[in-house]
Amino acid sequence: MVEWRKQIVRNDGVALAVFEVERSVTPSTADPLPTVLLVHGWPDSHHLWTQVAPLLADRFRVVAYDCRGFGDSDRPAGDDRYALHHLADDLFAVADAISPDEPVHVLAHDWGSVQTWEAVTRPGAHHRIASFVSVSGPNLDYLSVWARENLSHPTPGNLGRALAQGGSSAYTVFFQLPLLPKLFFSTVGSAGVWREFLYRVEGTPKANAVFGPTLRADMISGLRLYRANIRRKLAHPDPRPTSVPVLEVVNERDVALRPAIFDITHRYAERLWRRRTATGHWLPLTRPDYLAEIAGAFIADQSGTGTPSSAGSVERTRVFGSPTKFSGKLAVITGAGSGIGRETAYALAEQGCHLVLADLDLDSVQETARESKRLGADAAAYRLDVSDTAAFVAFAAEVRDEHGIADIVVNNAGIALAGGALDATDAQVDRLLAVDLRGVITGSREFGRQMKERGVGGHIVNVASAAAFTPSRDLGLYSAAKAGVLMFSESLRGELAEHRIGVTAICPGIVDTNIVSQTPIAGFDPDDEQSRRDRLDKFYQRRGFTPDRVARDIVTAIDRNKAVVPVTPEAKIGYRIYRFAPWLSRLGARQTVAR
Repeated sequence: MVEWRKQIVRNDGVALAVFEVERSVTPSTADPLPTVLLVHGWPDSHHLWTQVAPLLADRFRVVAYDCRGFGDSDRPAGDDRYALHHLADDLFAVADAISPDEPVHVLAHDWGSVQTWEAVTRPGAHHRIASFVSVSGPNLDYLSVWARENLSHPTPGNLGRALAQGGSSAYTVFFQLPLLPKLFFSTVGSAGVWREFLYRVEGTPKANAVFGPTLRADMISGLRLYRANIRRKLAHPDPRPTSVPVLEVVNERDVALRPAIFDITHRYAERLWRRRTATGHWLPLTRPDYLAEIAGAFIADQSGTGTPSSAGSVERTRVFGSPTKFSGKLAVITGAGSGIGRETAYALAEQGCHLVLADLDLDSVQETARESKRLGADAAAYRLDVSDTAAFVAFAAEVRDEHGIADIVVNNAGIALAGGALDATDAQVDRLLAVDLRGVITGSREFGRQMKERGVGGHIVNVASAAAFTPSRDLGLYSAAKAGVLMFSESLRGELAEHRIGVTAICPGIVDTNIVSQTPIAGFDPDDEQSRRDRLDKFYQRRGFTPDRVARDIVTAIDRNKAVVPVTPEAKIGYRIYRFAPWLSRLGARQTVAR
């Protein structure tokens, strides 16, 4: 349990209770540690940070305080005393008291984040606030601008986003009523009820949900925040820029705040970073380890105390221009040296992802990395033989250590084998299964374990083929491998669903890549094999379905968490025939690939 040392800071006649983490060990360096100021929201007090604070205290001086109206601080009467400019004044007063000579780094949640936005957008704020990690708390001026823009251009998408946020914010209307919310929280505002609510809504571990003895009073007193600010800010927005470095943590499962409302932050924050993950509103309670990790890395980078690897992890979350759902995510792609893998790298680079690219051909994957960097992505290239399980395991560990845990993994590396199953050599069969099936399984297992352990979701894409559901006398072995990928992916999707990890099987059909020109055809002498391969290659080229179109479907599948995606028209038709008229598929299996 964290030990706090208490002091009182006064501002505007209000006594603010300030708490500093008692350090159990003396810092190894003579230089003062950067100061991190923790700011809570409604209905919390400094106890919100009970799990986060000790995880930061080994690197920073950690201080929290009870905002006015909460915990051990004074509760001034009247709604006007809770206007955001008063709360920002409190924040600056606390910062001046605890760190008069150096600016502080602020980590804030909910209304704590809302009031910190008010502070960092003041002229000269960077002299007192070195950086700001915003969790589940928007700038209300920016939110008002966003709502006005969506409602003034009533397209279906804009209206849908505005209505969705309106539904999520409906509780704020109730909170602003004069009497009913006070009666409600007087009745149900106990720690046990609130702990159960968080557990059922977000899965917050009950042991993590630590509250102070003033929780019921804080719930009621804190209602003044809603009455003093929401209607005023929404009616008269005054969006101001900030030069303070900001890390915006966007929780995709936030019950109160839709991710879309943060889409215009980049217009006003000159130095903006973003982390968007499948987490919920009460992140400090539900995943304190994850929050401490990303906030600590960002603060260390901004204070100059971070390691090169942590700085790289932070830098890839930087937002340049309009952010996307993929901004700052780490994507690992195998078989990225050509074809679908290369085009997927380019597509994700354009979406703002940081890339780790692997291929058996190091020169080709380095070329992909260079082009991805030209598109604005941070890209690293590795040589990898996915059929070498030990090497793949080591690669996954290296990615974790050097770049962080992947948010997206695309297991794309693959080879083909045509000809009769009876004519293929044992070596050809073993190589095919090792690359196309075992390689996909290894990549999914290794990176899936990392995603599961981290606990904030992710997405795995496994590239199968239309051959997975289109039996053919000349592609039996290849079809078997890809059918294994398809069924493995669907099964893994069920296994990982509870961990918010999506799994997609991509099933291209006839796509013009270099895989055909390198495909062995069993049962023929070398000259005849090359002749048949050339004819197939020319057919694929005439077909003209390029790999960039597959890459676009991969990005869409990740965005929408699709299970199975047949890509080309023949793949879509074949998928439905196999599902609803499998006898037609079996009849077609008698035809040769050449025909």
